Formats: sequence, C-alpha cells, structure tokens
Amino acid sequence: MPENRAGWAIWIVGLPGCGKSSLAKGVLKYLRAQGLNVTLLQMDERRKSYFPHPGYTPDEREKAYAFFVDEATRLVRQGKNVLMDGSAYKRSMRQYARQEISRFAEIFVQCDIAEAIRRESGRPEGLVMAGLYTKALQRKRTGEQFEGLGEVIGVDVEFEVDPEGELVIDNTRLTVKETLGKALHFLDTWLANV
Repeated sequence: MPENRAGWAIWIVGLPGCGKSSLAKGVLKYLRAQGLNVTLLQMDERRKSYFPHPGYTPDEREKAYAFFVDEATRLVRQGKNVLMDGSAYKRSMRQYARQEISRFAEIFVQCDIAEAIRRESGRPEGLVMAGLYTKALQRKRTGEQFEGLGEVIGVDVEFEVDPEGELVIDNTRLTVKETLGKALHFLDTWLANV
C-alpha cells in the first residue's frame, strides 16, 4: 500500500454477548497472517481512556462513540487499517463512521437475545460488568439499581439495524469458527475491491 494512501476500517457491531469480540480477534489474527498491518480498537477498552470513570449515560455513550470514530478516522487517514469492535447500537454512530471513512465496512453480528444473555452470563468481570443482562432484567422487573450499570442494549434500548451494512452474520447457532469463516469469505472479496 502506498504510504500516502488512506487505510480502511471494518466495524464489527452487535449486542453484548453476540460474539463480536471473538470475531474481531479471529479476523485480526487472519489479516495479520496475510501480512496486513491492522490496529484493533475495542470500545470497552477505549471507553476507559475517554472517560476514566464511565457512567454509561446516553450522553456519555454518544460522546464515547464519536471519540471512537474520530480515533479510527485519524488512523485511517494516516494510512493504517483499523478493525473496530464496539456495539454501536445507534445507526447514526455507524453512519458517522461511514461519512468520515471512505473505505469502510460494517459487519453486524446478529444474535438472538436469549443466546446473547446465555453467552454473556459466563463472562468474568473485566472491561464490561459481569452479569450485565441479568442485572438489567432485574432492574427492569424490580427497579433495583446497580452502580455503573447504564442502559443495556437489547434490554433498555434496541439495536438499530443499518440496511446499508455490508454483512450480517446470524451467529445464534453458529460456532466461533463458522462465524469467522463467513466474515473471512466476505473480507477476502471486500479487501480485493477497496
């Protein structure tokens, strides 16, 4: 790739627990094995640098995603390739990226909410609060509040599907390997044409 040519960005989006982080890591490994220099930006990690003590309010979330897109845009304009991992439940968040990054693709990892809840329930405490869905559903039922728990996608707010998205993978019943295979099949064609 010529030094002054802009890079590209691929944003993997979907509900918490849908498998987007596993997919992002698999895609990253594959692309690097192909000799491509790719930077992985993970919203759960980046949010802590944007907001050291995140409150997960709607306004903060909007700002965090704007910062996330701006960071990816800067890297792309420097000629770097970027893989983005973040729920981005509002279509406008992804449209902003599409507007700023000319070589951009969205991969939506679709997953049945019950399966996302099942997968997420086994996640240990880390960058994201453990038991996210269980707590959100309990809050909805009882009104009980949990410190640090903002709106939860799939419970409190819906994921807005973008009809312009380049790829939708319903991985409700797919293995990690099958989901990765579908993404790589798409990317082989997409990367050949960007």
